[in-house]
Amino acid sequence: MTRTVHANGIDQAYLEWGPADGIPVLLIHGNCSSGAYWEPFVRRLVAARPDLRIVAPDLRGYGHSQAAPVDATRGLRDFADDVAALVNVVFGADARPVVAGHSMGGGVAMHLTIEHPSRVAGLLLESTVSPYGFGGTRDVNGTPTTPDFAGTGAGTANPTFVARLGAKDRTDEDPTSPRQVLRTTYVADPASLGDDEEALLDSVLSTVVGEDNYPGDSTTSPSWPGMAPGTRGVLNAMSPKYFNVADDLVALPVKPPVVWVHGNRDAIVGDATLFDFAQLGKLGLVPGWPGEEECPPQPMIAQIRAVLERYAANGGSFTEVMLDGCGHSPHIERPAEFLDALVTLIDRRA
Repeated sequence: MTRTVHANGIDQAYLEWGPADGIPVLLIHGNCSSGAYWEPFVRRLVAARPDLRIVAPDLRGYGHSQAAPVDATRGLRDFADDVAALVNVVFGADARPVVAGHSMGGGVAMHLTIEHPSRVAGLLLESTVSPYGFGGTRDVNGTPTTPDFAGTGAGTANPTFVARLGAKDRTDEDPTSPRQVLRTTYVADPASLGDDEEALLDSVLSTVVGEDNYPGDSTTSPSWPGMAPGTRGVLNAMSPKYFNVADDLVALPVKPPVVWVHGNRDAIVGDATLFDFAQLGKLGLVPGWPGEEECPPQPMIAQIRAVLERYAANGGSFTEVMLDGCGHSPHIERPAEFLDALVTLIDRRA
């Protein structure tokens, strides 16, 4: 059931399942989607665990929530602050939900955990953005490639995809159409979308397009490829210029257990993703690439693993679940394995 609350100064929509006194579970969606992107999986989760109270909010600028602007200079904190306020209203001020975040939602969940570590009973990171942000870093320590983080942020978005997204294009003739992007990058096997494809496309098309939301604004750079992040909107909020939570996560005084679920055929988050401009340059798809020494692709998977290993070495715990042949959406592509990972975390919650 879709509900709306006013929290953190904006109207926030959310989907809800299960009894009011159930174990609280919070599901945070990723970029270019909404809370409804969780629905196919939640049908399975509710059947397996009717004792859960599950809430999947629409982040600002997605789904049915208010299209409030995103201040990219705060990283993903605008989203995390919204979610924290919603949790207080929906679950109660003393609730300690198990939190799962998909893709960008993993970064939101990391911010939420850093700001409120005692309020998170367990953290599941699904195909998460690196703790060092998206693009523009050269090694497992998140070292910036250039001082102004060139090649990251809103300027990296495909303008044709952005235009088609804004026009709510449902066609499938062009590879940049939202439907084809859903089929080819959100999952490894488009057949896994099944009968839910139209509803999942609705979720993608709910994204608000503009400089304050997706993708954001951009600025020029003297470094290749000639653009750098602006200060507004979603993709800038994930730039390492503004989003770098690695050390804060490792240093948490209270460390909820972490499960990291990802597929080895993820087309979006990976060590050689085509969404990283440095990888595009390496492949000759963007001219003028200065070479591996000056601008290597971001080792996203290696970064995530290294940070979580530091988290465990510093008193926390984490479990990695890598799914062979799976793409960016394990909860859709491999729901049984994802269910096992989430239920195991719920049962061992702190």
